[in-house]
Amino acid sequence: MKIEIHQNSKAAGAAAAQAAASALRDLASSRASVAVIFATGASQLDTLDALTGMQGLPWNQVSGFHMDEYVGIAEDHPASFRRYLRERLTRKVQMKEFFEIDGNAADPEQEAEKYAGRLRFADPQLCLLGIGENGHLAFNDPEVANFTDPRDAKVVQLDALCRKQQAAEGWFASAAEVPASAITLTIPTLLRVPKLIASVPGARKRGIVRRALEEAISTQCPATILRTHPNVTLYLDLESAAELDEVLVSR
Repeated sequence: MKIEIHQNSKAAGAAAAQAAASALRDLASSRASVAVIFATGASQLDTLDALTGMQGLPWNQVSGFHMDEYVGIAEDHPASFRRYLRERLTRKVQMKEFFEIDGNAADPEQEAEKYAGRLRFADPQLCLLGIGENGHLAFNDPEVANFTDPRDAKVVQLDALCRKQQAAEGWFASAAEVPASAITLTIPTLLRVPKLIASVPGARKRGIVRRALEEAISTQCPATILRTHPNVTLYLDLESAAELDEVLVSR
């Protein structure tokens, strides 16, 4: 795992965006269509803002996907990931196409299976992601994370820390308002993507960043599995890297 530590969240986001832009250009030079998975949440704000502000990127070749969506949330709800990505990505750049997860589908399990099939066919080459305060990747909280999951997407129950984080970041008025379940891509799906760009800024993430780097690899902290990926870079700011001195020295 490569680690970059920047002065602040804006600088870390800009660096992650530059890496994503370079990857997009390289991939578009050899592929007619480039499938990319995008994360949402507070950790991605600066990265997406910088990336969508760049000129000359091959967005017309990009097929976009997202990682997860709450079950039963209206698409125009302020916390909807569909709304988030429309406002911060697809309305800012002209993409070839973007496939949304329908959190309002009558059968969430069937929607997960359909989305998984579409993603497998697209063969994503780049993934922008974050790490949750409980170590989750996408919505694979410790209790439901499976490093050998046979499914590419599934319906999961969200744990208390995950729901608390969503409220603390301002997406909901309280943890009680956060939906109990979500559709998420699984961890093997994410790890199959050849290049991962992880933006993890902010003081609230400093504890989990340390755990992700120093704990034994296990689903108790799902983000530890990132250390097995051959091409992942972690973009931190000084706040999220605040507990890393001893970890980095030991390496």
